[in-house]
Amino acid sequence: MTGHEIKETLLHAGVVPSRQLGQNFLVDPNCARWIVSNLELTPEDAVVEVGPGTGALTEHLVGQVRKLILIEFDAKLAAMLKARYLHHPSVEVHHEDAVKFDVRTLFKHRPLKFLGNLPYSCGGAILKNLLTRPHPFERAVIMLQKEVIERLCAVPRTKSYGTLTLRIQSGWEVKSLRTVPPEAFFPRPQIDSSVAVLRPRTKDVLPFDDRLFDELLRRGFAQRRKQMRKQMPGSHDWEKIAEEIGVPVAARAEELSLDQWIALARAYDPHPLKNIPQKDGEIFDVVDEQDQVTGQATRVEVHARGLLHRAIHVFAFNRKGDLLLQRRSLLKDSHPGVWDSSVSGHLDAGEDYSTAAVRELEEEMGITEPEPEEIARILPSEATGWEHVRLYRCQHQGAIRYPCSEIDTAAWFPIAELRAWIDARPEDFASGFLECWKAAARILERS
Repeated sequence: MTGHEIKETLLHAGVVPSRQLGQNFLVDPNCARWIVSNLELTPEDAVVEVGPGTGALTEHLVGQVRKLILIEFDAKLAAMLKARYLHHPSVEVHHEDAVKFDVRTLFKHRPLKFLGNLPYSCGGAILKNLLTRPHPFERAVIMLQKEVIERLCAVPRTKSYGTLTLRIQSGWEVKSLRTVPPEAFFPRPQIDSSVAVLRPRTKDVLPFDDRLFDELLRRGFAQRRKQMRKQMPGSHDWEKIAEEIGVPVAARAEELSLDQWIALARAYDPHPLKNIPQKDGEIFDVVDEQDQVTGQATRVEVHARGLLHRAIHVFAFNRKGDLLLQRRSLLKDSHPGVWDSSVSGHLDAGEDYSTAAVRELEEEMGITEPEPEEIARILPSEATGWEHVRLYRCQHQGAIRYPCSEIDTAAWFPIAELRAWIDARPEDFASGFLECWKAAARILERS
C-alpha cells in the first residue's frame, strides 16, 4: 500500500492517528515487503500479526500462509480489516489488546510465526505477554522504536542493557536488521524505528527457574548502580555465589552476562531436584500383564529392555476447569521438549500407586493437597512406554513450583483449547499423556 492509499484507508475508516496509542502507520511499500520477507514463510506456516493497522504488512501475507491471525486494538481499524478479509477464510481478525491477548489460544495453530509493527506506547508489554515462556512461536520479526530494539540487543556494561534485554534474550537470539526513518510513516514520528528478527535460542543453556530469574533481575536492576550483594536475597552467602558464577564481589547488575544471570538463578534455586532430570539408577518393580510383581530392575534396564513397569499420571484442575500441563525438559531421557500431564512419574520398588501420586505431586509441582482421586487405569503399550498407568485427578488453586531440570515450563489450559490443540497437533504431546487424555475423555466432556 502506498502512502496515499493508507491515508485514504484511514479517512474512509474514520481513524485519526493517536499519538497516545503510538499509531504511526508504515507507508513505504518496499519496506513493508522487505519486513515480511524476513519471516522466511512457508505455505505451512501460520502468522500472528499484532497491530496490522491499515494492512500495509498484511497484504504481503494473505494467500501466502495457512492461517493469518490479526490482533488490532483500534475498533475502527479492526472493523475495516474484518470487512476487507470477510471472504478470506484463512484470515482471522481479533479486536483485542495484544497486551492482554490469551496466548493459550494460539498453540493449536503451530507452526507459528510472529509479526508486529508494534505501537511505541506498549511494545515492551506486548513482547512480555506474547513472546516470553511459554509461547508457541518459532520466529518473530518486530518493528519498534530504535531505542527499544537497542535494548533488546544490548550487551553488558551498556546503558541499554537491563531487565527487558535479559528477559527476551533468555529465550531468543535477537538481531537488529535495519533502521527505518521517520519519513517511512504517517504521521511521521520524531524518532527512528528499527526492525529486528528473533530466533529461539539454540545455544545449549542449563535449565533455570524463569520465575526466580525474573525476581533476581528485578532486584538487581532496581538500583542498577548499586552493588549486587546489596540487592540480592540474604538466603545465600554472596561471596560464595560470586565466586561460583565468576563475577567480582562488588559486581553490579549491568556487568553480568546472560549466562552469568542464568548461573545466578541456578545458584539461588533451593529445589533439591534442580540438577536431576532423572535418576538412572532408580529401582522399579517389574510386573506382568496382570500387574503382578515379578522382579526389580533399574530405570535404564526397564526402558532399554521394554519391561512392563508401573507409573502414575495426575491431571490437576483449577477452579475454572483449566488443566495444568507441563512441558518436559530437553534433558529428559524420554519425550524431551513436549507437553505432558500435570504430573507423571514411575513407582519406586515396593511403592503403591496412590502414594506415588501424592509424592510426585509434591516433587514435581509443589502441590500438597488435596489427595488425588483415581479416575482411570490404562494397560501397558508402546504408547505408555510399557507402563501400567493409573490416572488421578485433583483440584489446585495455589502457586506451583517445579524443578527446572525436569520441567521446562508449565501452564493452565482451558479444556476446549486443549482439545483443539491435541486434534491439530498431537505430535506436541507425550504419547503417555495422549493415552490418559483418551481414557479421561468422558470426565473431561463434563468439565
